[in-house]
Formats: sequence, structure tokens, C-alpha cells
Amino acid sequence: MAYWRTWDAFPVSKPRAAKGGIKAQSQRGGFGTTWWAKRWVAVLESFNLGGRLTRGRSYARSGQVVSLEIGKGAVKAAVQGSRPSPYRVSIGVKALPATGWQKVCEVVSSQAVFEAKLLAGEMPREVEGLFRDAGVSLFPERTSDLTTSCSCPDWSNPCKHVAAVYYLIGEEFDRDPFLIFQLRGCARDEFMRMLGGESKHRAPAEQAAPPEPLPAAPDAFWKMGAIPANLAGGEEAPPAGAGMTASLGKFPFWRGSLDLGVFLEQTRRAAAASNYPGST
Repeated sequence: MAYWRTWDAFPVSKPRAAKGGIKAQSQRGGFGTTWWAKRWVAVLESFNLGGRLTRGRSYARSGQVVSLEIGKGAVKAAVQGSRPSPYRVSIGVKALPATGWQKVCEVVSSQAVFEAKLLAGEMPREVEGLFRDAGVSLFPERTSDLTTSCSCPDWSNPCKHVAAVYYLIGEEFDRDPFLIFQLRGCARDEFMRMLGGESKHRAPAEQAAPPEPLPAAPDAFWKMGAIPANLAGGEEAPPAGAGMTASLGKFPFWRGSLDLGVFLEQTRRAAAASNYPGST
């Protein structure tokens, strides 16, 4: 007797291993470390998109996403699935109207503390409330705020390939909080110009130090003092830590098996040990 099989009765396809894929920094637990990255993930998971979000997490952590490009209001990606060629993923985020962004700037400008933080590159937790006061939403509020497509044959939308990209976008927010502004239709530099940061908050030029007075005796002008014994300095091991790298945040779409900061610190220690025996 013939019978129909449901979609769930078919075996789950196993993805091909992706070479040089983008592995999520988070290999267990939640995605993202900052409040805005966690908020993005929480919003997506609140839409009850089904079990494909779970498989999407697995894809993101195993490096199945081989390319990712975040633009203004749109994301393009390639995700390696079970077929030889990666699937093409497209995600669109509903942009806020220009009048909405103008209202946001007016609200932010009325709050000097928050304005200063945003101009300094910080993302205060209260920013969501400022957007609400302007009558708009910073994060998507409903599934209709997102449009997704994938070239895979999966009937579900979003599929696991789209979900994997969702999670990696969240981790990118850790590196650059203003990407959520860009996805909502306003790049960071545009927002700063609208806020008037380049003109209103430019730091006053520091006053030049007064010139050092010339010696009273003319013949003393041409005499050179004693040369310090340590003029050339001594040999010292470089200071511990990669402060400059840490201040830059996470490298975008890093493909190494180790975190970039950990990798550079190990390299620094190895180089220091080879030049300065006994150093650690």
C-alpha cells in the first residue's frame, strides 16, 4: 500500500566540511558578549522560528559560513551545505524612514550624557529607550521586519543556513555596535553627521607650550651637555599583553582555530623567548 512520508521522516542531511569557513567565537552557551549582541539573538529567538535555529547554531560554530558581507540594510552570505557549491543567503532588514532617524537624533541630542557616549563609540543600554521615545524601534520587532532567502532546497524560511548567518551577525555586533544602525538604514558616519558631532563636539585645540627660553650667555648656546650613559637604552623584554590588539576588539570574520588575541599573545611570547633567553 502506498503512503505519503512527511518531511520529518526524511533523514537530516549532513553538510560538507567547509574549508576556511568563519567559525563563531562562541563554541558553547549563548552567542555574543555585549548586551546589544545578546539582544539581537534574543529578538530572533523570540520569533519562534523553529528547530532550524538550533541547527543554525551548529552550522555557525562549525564554520559552514564561508563568506559574509554586511551592508546597509542587507546581508549577503555563502553557506556550505550538503551540496558541492555553497548556498547563497540573502537577509534584508527593514530600514527606518529618514524622518525616524531625524527624530532619533533630536531625542539623543536632548540627552547630553547619551549623546557623548554615542559620539565616543559606545552603545549605552538606554539607547533602545531613546529610539522608542522617537517612535521607532532599534531592533526588528516582528518577522516582517526581516526578509530572507536561500538557494537551498529546504522548504522552511528561514532555513538553517539563514539561521547560521543570523548568529554570526550577532557576533559581529560585539566588534561594531553601530552595525545595527547600518542594518536599520543609517551608517555610523551618517548618524554622526546628523548628530552634529563633527562640528558641535570637536575638542578645542590644545594651546601650544611656551617656547623654552634661550640661554642668557651666548657662548652657552653652542655647548652640549654630558651624554647620559643610558641614552641608547637597555635590552628589555617587551611588556606582557597585546594592549593595542585588545583595544581594537575582535577581528572581523577571523578564520583561525584560536582567538586572534590569544594567537598574537602566543606569537609574542615565542618571539620574546627567542630574543631574550629566560623570558616568559
